[in-house]
Amino acid sequence: MNLTLIRSRRGLATASLALLAAVALAASSAPQPSQRSLATKTPTGPMELPDEWMTAQRMSDGSTELSAARYAAARGEANRLAAHTRTVYRPLAERDWSFFGPANIGGRVVDIAVDPQVPDQVFIAAASGGVWKSSDAGARFEPAWPDDWSQAMGSVAMTSEGVLFAGTGEAQPGGGSITFGGDGVYRSTDRGATWQQVGLAGSHAIGRLAIDPRNEDRIFAAATGNLFVPGGERGVYLSDNGGDSWRRVLAPPNGTTGATEVVIDPSNPDRVYAAMWDHLREPNQRTYGGPGSSLWRSDDGGGTWQRMTNGLPTDADQGRWGLAVAPDNPQRLYAYVGTALGPFRAFYRSDDGGDTWTQTPVTAGQASQSTFSWWFGKLFVDPDDQNTVFLTGVNLMRSTNGAQSFSAVGGVHADQHVLRWDPKVPNRVYLGNDGGFYRSETDGASGWVKSTHEPYTQFYTVDVAETDPVLKVGGAQDNGCNRGYNGVGGPWNAIGCGDGLQVIIHPQNPSIVFGCSQYGSCYRSENSGGTPRQSIGAGQTTSQRRNWQTPLQFDPSDPNVMYYAGNIVNRSTDNGRTWTAISPDLTGGGPNDPVGYPWGTITAIAAAPTDGDTLYVGTDDGKLWWTHDLGRSWNEVDPAQLPGTWVTRVAVHPSDADIAYATFSGFRSGSDRPHVMMTRDGGRTWTDIGRGLPDAPVNSVVPTSDGLLLVGTDVGVFMSGWNGGEWAALGAGLPQAAVMYLRYHEPSRQLTAATFGRGVHDITVPRCPAASTKLPLKDTGVGVVGALSSCGAA
Repeated sequence: MNLTLIRSRRGLATASLALLAAVALAASSAPQPSQRSLATKTPTGPMELPDEWMTAQRMSDGSTELSAARYAAARGEANRLAAHTRTVYRPLAERDWSFFGPANIGGRVVDIAVDPQVPDQVFIAAASGGVWKSSDAGARFEPAWPDDWSQAMGSVAMTSEGVLFAGTGEAQPGGGSITFGGDGVYRSTDRGATWQQVGLAGSHAIGRLAIDPRNEDRIFAAATGNLFVPGGERGVYLSDNGGDSWRRVLAPPNGTTGATEVVIDPSNPDRVYAAMWDHLREPNQRTYGGPGSSLWRSDDGGGTWQRMTNGLPTDADQGRWGLAVAPDNPQRLYAYVGTALGPFRAFYRSDDGGDTWTQTPVTAGQASQSTFSWWFGKLFVDPDDQNTVFLTGVNLMRSTNGAQSFSAVGGVHADQHVLRWDPKVPNRVYLGNDGGFYRSETDGASGWVKSTHEPYTQFYTVDVAETDPVLKVGGAQDNGCNRGYNGVGGPWNAIGCGDGLQVIIHPQNPSIVFGCSQYGSCYRSENSGGTPRQSIGAGQTTSQRRNWQTPLQFDPSDPNVMYYAGNIVNRSTDNGRTWTAISPDLTGGGPNDPVGYPWGTITAIAAAPTDGDTLYVGTDDGKLWWTHDLGRSWNEVDPAQLPGTWVTRVAVHPSDADIAYATFSGFRSGSDRPHVMMTRDGGRTWTDIGRGLPDAPVNSVVPTSDGLLLVGTDVGVFMSGWNGGEWAALGAGLPQAAVMYLRYHEPSRQLTAATFGRGVHDITVPRCPAASTKLPLKDTGVGVVGALSSCGAA
């Protein structure tokens, strides 16, 4: 329909995204996965925090859960497609992806295991980047986890004999972690060279592993459970045979509670402590606290358990607990808890092994946990001093007076997750946070040194310079905008931003760089991203709402023309200096809770390389629009043609403005809902061309000038001909982290992939002469087979 004639608003109640629109609407129209009534829970409001961006996309079909099983099935499909490629299209399979970088930025580290036998050797769990090993006290890390397995990690632990255990799936429900759950516990008897799955495949996330120092065949696992679906494997589990089998020894009090912490008394291993957390993520709200949140103790090695309550709160307004035992005096315990809404609530101390507890005078400001105490959930006590305790928060907080007060320890990245002391080196402590890995030789009081080689950065986007594809920029989760102008393996430089989102390079001048933080707070720099910077965003552009990853793009037909979109498309004709709105609101609108997620935003925009008047636009509420007169009239694609889920990317054919592609997030869940669609008539009609791809979100699409179509998904990169049909895996050696963004450099045929957890990778795209033939859609299944068979020819 033409917007100049009809401004139809497809109501969110009839769209598949309705479940994410508003609490009231969803509660009345969507089945709730919890058996508890919503009236008994403490809702925290719709889409409150920025880390909901990835979840919102993948649940935009109205589904109520994101399970590890879905990803396992999608990875299985990807592996079968890769095997088919190796058989039928060997030149495609034999190409290798190469790691470009960065190695000096890092990413979220959620757990650390210190090798008790090998000096200076440590193992870490990267949130969505697998397990890594360092043999030089954390200066450099190398992979210790298969690239082709799920990269989502939650915990690591090692026996005194060097047997390494890894718990998959992250217990911190934020960022990419909640979309990439794990599939249980793994064991390695050769320090990470090989691994064996040993159980708890339905646990979704493992918050902590604890090994009995008296009998190391006894291993406890804190199974956090599926964030989206009640029940399943959750609670505290015990293996008596080194991980070969597991039995639950502490069941949660309800189906939405799981264990996040298990701690063994080093002087009396029969005494074991556990922290339980009642939490559930639903499409319309999160419940991150409740009656199940609690602390427990066992005095018979996990056989029986008692809830600790003497001096501790017993009401339902309890969020995630942190718990620690002082190694030099195990009668000294520390604990803290947040509220169900997220802010810090209180800090407690026990001097009698948990029989009684006293609240200490720690304030929310000292706790440094902002509004999301559930993101941290850990405490650590100096093994030589029961009065020195570290509290994880936005800042690293340290007390030297038994938790009577805390002060910040500087010199490290924000958002702390784990500390470990090296028993072989006095005063040495290791730290993992959202910025990577650090080491201190002063018991953590000061002198933190960051790792120099930690290639597990979580990227949202990447761009390369048209003038030289070795020059790259990208936006990283909690690690800002970054510039990689120092070649393969060279250091990357920070160039501003909070969370780094869209970052792009001027097509003709790589000194002009645009960088964006969350929600469209962007800048323009003529110093390769350095200062001075001109602001772009709320004060310069017109929009009522802006997406977490606000699209900012050049017009490929004119490098001085740019597009920026919130819920309204803005255009600049002077290279981003000034902006003019050229569209009405192209979304279904709100809800617009000021503390909620800004639903109803444009998520993708693309201009035709051959026609500067033609634009295609996609939204988070499943709409597609097109204009052939530079926005004087906008035409909405008939919603009946579309899947109705989040539009992740749109792209226009290099030589035909009437041919365009759109990709979609969410899972098909057995339906016919597509992930990749194509128009051949300028946007009027769209056809599914993604059949044969794994059933996983597609995050990016690139058509090449010689007839290929490249897509990046949560489970790899795949290629086909322009018209889809037969799909093949592209290359080998790309880690199984989600591919969030693809950037193709036509002159060199370099394809660059931004992964969420394993950095930036490159591959050379093969030439496929037969693929350039424009095949009728009804013939794509046969024609594309021949096209891909020609790939690699001269």
